[in-house]
Amino acid sequence: MKRALVTGVTGQDGAYLTRLLLAKGYEVYGAYRHSASGSFWRLHELGVLDDVKLEVLDLLEFTNILRLCQKVKPDEIYNLAAQSFVSHSFEQPVFTGDVNGLGVSRLLEAVRHVCPEARFYQASTSEMFGKVRETPQNEDTPFHPRSPYGVSKLYAHWATVNARESWGLHATSGILFNHESPLRGLQFVTRKITSTLARIALGEPVLLELGNVDAQRDWGFAGDFVEGMWRMLQQPQGGTYVLATGVTHSVRNFVETAAAALDLPLVWDGEGVSTTARHAKTGRTVLTIGAQLYRPAEVDHLLGDARRAADVLGWRPTVDFPELVTQLVRADFDRAKQGRILN
Repeated sequence: MKRALVTGVTGQDGAYLTRLLLAKGYEVYGAYRHSASGSFWRLHELGVLDDVKLEVLDLLEFTNILRLCQKVKPDEIYNLAAQSFVSHSFEQPVFTGDVNGLGVSRLLEAVRHVCPEARFYQASTSEMFGKVRETPQNEDTPFHPRSPYGVSKLYAHWATVNARESWGLHATSGILFNHESPLRGLQFVTRKITSTLARIALGEPVLLELGNVDAQRDWGFAGDFVEGMWRMLQQPQGGTYVLATGVTHSVRNFVETAAAALDLPLVWDGEGVSTTARHAKTGRTVLTIGAQLYRPAEVDHLLGDARRAADVLGWRPTVDFPELVTQLVRADFDRAKQGRILN
């Protein structure tokens, strides 16, 4: 039986990955911050909470990391832990850099000294491309991050590459484009859209306020992406892989698709910060723009090229954009009807 350590286990990807690994016969240790101890609902939703061995971990404390690696002696390590909110990183750049950047260096040092045979996966991000130099983006595209979050993840990415090249670790970096699911947190724009529109469809007096609705992203399904993570660590050597769908949509497209799935036709007016959307039948204003929700430096267009993952890993996405958005908004509609708030 293989033994896996999944950091950030209480998050969306951690829950899906845990389910996948358990189904493959792994013994799974899930690491989480003590402050996230009340956030096990995702593991519960997927029916795996009782099957994962939970451990407290803080990437700011090296001895904590060292002791956990000594205790678990994992065959595979999936580092999904991070300060994950791009917008928060502008307010907390030092903390974000410490957790997302130096935290990975601490983890890699523990691996090097305690369990150097373990295969290591680092969750990198398309936000590292930032102000893109070419479209689509692949493993060889130059990076130009546009947020402290992107900068911190870029540090971790190169730390992973360096550990592979300098110390011979089986260290892999997965550059994942946006991936969503009904387990996404409410702080992310996708769940903000679907949960708010679900409440509007049920007649609640709420308003959807967004930032740049013209930003374009390559959105896929988190369940597909964790399969790609696992496939990366089954390769003879570590490497770098992009996971993406190869199709891009704007935030406006996302809103329109989610609203259509709820039979909530929208009419758009204005542009930029003056953009609004109203219900086509009732005239009720559904969406407005908040200038404060724009990032200090915007990432306007991300589109991934996952041909290496397809050729080497045999990985391809299975859920397309309309199906993904409909899945998210229907889940939030059902939760809203039941009065369930899952953040």
